[in-house]
Amino acid sequence: MAMQLIKSADRGYADHGWLKSFHSFSFADYYDPARMGFGALRVINEDKIAPGTGFGTHGHRDMEIISYVLSGELAHKDSMGNGEQGAANSGVVRPGDVQRMSAGTGVMHSEFNHAKDQTTHFLQIWIQPDRRGIAPSYEQKHFDAGSKRGKLRLVAANDGAGGAVTIHADAKLYAGLFDGAEAAELALAPGRIAYVHLVRGALTANGQALTAGDALQVRDTAQLTLAAGQNAEVLVFDLAA
Repeated sequence: MAMQLIKSADRGYADHGWLKSFHSFSFADYYDPARMGFGALRVINEDKIAPGTGFGTHGHRDMEIISYVLSGELAHKDSMGNGEQGAANSGVVRPGDVQRMSAGTGVMHSEFNHAKDQTTHFLQIWIQPDRRGIAPSYEQKHFDAGSKRGKLRLVAANDGAGGAVTIHADAKLYAGLFDGAEAAELALAPGRIAYVHLVRGALTANGQALTAGDALQVRDTAQLTLAAGQNAEVLVFDLAA
């Protein structure tokens, strides 16, 4: 079993005033040739957006983009009409929501924190798609705390299994909440790798102690075991090696 611990403090960091961001992998001005991604996982940015600010309209293509809000709200608008008045999708992402945008052939979008007195804290995740040139699309679902308590809830998958959002990539994303004696196991098929990102609290993954912001890369193992949580919230990526 091969494991590599990445401490929170070893991530890239950028302070733009209105935006404070930790980068798990090379992004923008942060470049580390040893941290270019893990499998199809390309970006995990832990972003804090100041009240009344946000990302202006900008474009993406050929990328699966997932937003996972920890606190506050994220208001999303895009060139597909999401976030517009009367649209099927309001575009407002709140804690417990998982938003998926497939950029495909190209999409323009913006993300804002319209609150006057609350910071928006969220994870921005990019996963490389398994095919290029698909039509852009959008999906958003809510996963309540009970569905993640003491277990790993599948929240994104290439087949949308179990009510997960559908991503166009050979990847699965699980979310879990663990405290005290709660524990969970995830079987990893041959040729699969796992990336564990601890969102908050403390937790052990295959016996390795993690604290908020830490990550664990796991290769050559058949099972991932999460235990000893202390108000822990965790994301686990099951990826092709």
